[in-house]
Order: sequence, then structure tokens, then C-alpha cells
Amino acid sequence: ENTPVQSKRRRPFSVDVTSPFEESKKTLKPKLHRCHSESEAMIKSALNRVADEPDLIGDFSKQYCLPTIQGKHSDLKAISSETLTQVLAGEYDHVIEQAIVVDCRYPYEYEGGHIKGAQNLYTKESIMQTFLKTPMTSEDPEKRNILIFHCEFSSERGPNLSRFLRKFDRDSNKDCYPQLHYPELYLLEGGYKNFYENQKAFCEPQTYKPMLHKDHSEDLRHFRLKSKSWAGEKTNRPGFRPLKF
Repeated sequence: ENTPVQSKRRRPFSVDVTSPFEESKKTLKPKLHRCHSESEAMIKSALNRVADEPDLIGDFSKQYCLPTIQGKHSDLKAISSETLTQVLAGEYDHVIEQAIVVDCRYPYEYEGGHIKGAQNLYTKESIMQTFLKTPMTSEDPEKRNILIFHCEFSSERGPNLSRFLRKFDRDSNKDCYPQLHYPELYLLEGGYKNFYENQKAFCEPQTYKPMLHKDHSEDLRHFRLKSKSWAGEKTNRPGFRPLKF
């Protein structure tokens, strides 16, 4: 007579312990699978579109609004100094809400002459702080925000920081590929030197100070070291261990 009573007490106990865990596993699996399938479909669709239309901006939504030229960096979209002056003169205001010129030269170069309205950002930290901590947004959905990078010749510093921004923009939007905060990036072909030689009226002051100026050798060493160091990079140097704060 006692045996049925004991079995009845064991059965609800075992069901209560295992049932919620098993049920949660069953309900989670289809959700994960469905999310993965939707993301994969979006990626395939985006890649198919860019294969058919290679001149689309970074989120593959539309064509570049500025005319581009063949530059030294095949992975970046280059514009001429003439096109940049047209942007500065407002000739593209009907499609551009904000156009930011990013001057990646060192401060003494920037102070020795720069493009009107340009922002001097020469470190990875400054790029992250300016553009990714609080990303820009457009008030008019029909208009665009564009960034135009350059350095002295647009050979190394400008292209590298442009690529750096795109990489971390992709990482921050990895769950909604191919969306980007800044899908439309340009590189000023020939850099400030070429721009100054052809469009001096759009420079302030109207002078040009090269990176290797004889009066700034100490500044060059200081800013070059500062621009190459970045807190976001992990160091695996032997004999060093990271400090914990």
C-alpha cells in the first residue's frame, strides 16, 4: 500500500527538475537557427548585388554621389582636388548633408596650412572617439554624410586610417551586415600637397609645411610614435604582461 504513494511523490519531483531545462533547450534551438538563416540570406543578397554593381557604397544601398578617379589604392574610392572644391563650394548640397574632410597629417603640418574646415585626426583613438563613440546621423534620409580622408600625399596615413574606420564600423555592425555608420568614404588623391598646388584659395593659411620639415624633426618623432601606438591593440611582447586596473 505504501509503494504507489512513494512512486507518486518521486514522479512530480523528477519532472519538475528536468522539464524546464529540456523545454528551454527545445525553444532556443529554432530561434538560433532562424536568426542565422536570416543573416546568411542578407549577406548573400548583399554580395550578389555588389557583384552586379561594383560601384556601390559600403552598405551596397546606392551609387557613390561623387565622381571617382583611378587612384593609387585600388580598395579605396579616390576623388580629385577639383571635386573636393566643388563639395566645399556647395555644389553637392542637394545630395550631401555633411561632408567632413579628415586631415590625417601631424599637428604641425596641419597648422602650417590645411583645407578649410578640415578636422585634424591622426591617431586611431581620435578616429574612434570622433566617429564611432557617437556615430553621425542624417536628419534628411535623402541626403548623405560623407568622409574624405587625406594626408600629405594620401599614400599611407590617410588610407590607413580610412581602412581602420571601415574595419571597426563593420565590426560594430556585424549583427546587421551590410549596414554601416559611414558607408561613403573617399580618399583625396594626391593629398594636401596636390590640393594646395591646385586649389590654394581653399586652404588656410595658404601655406604648405611638409612632414619632413627641418624645423620639426622632434615633432615628427613624437607624433609618429603617438600615431602608431593604440590602446586597442593587444601587445604580445615577451617579458611584458598587461597591467590590470
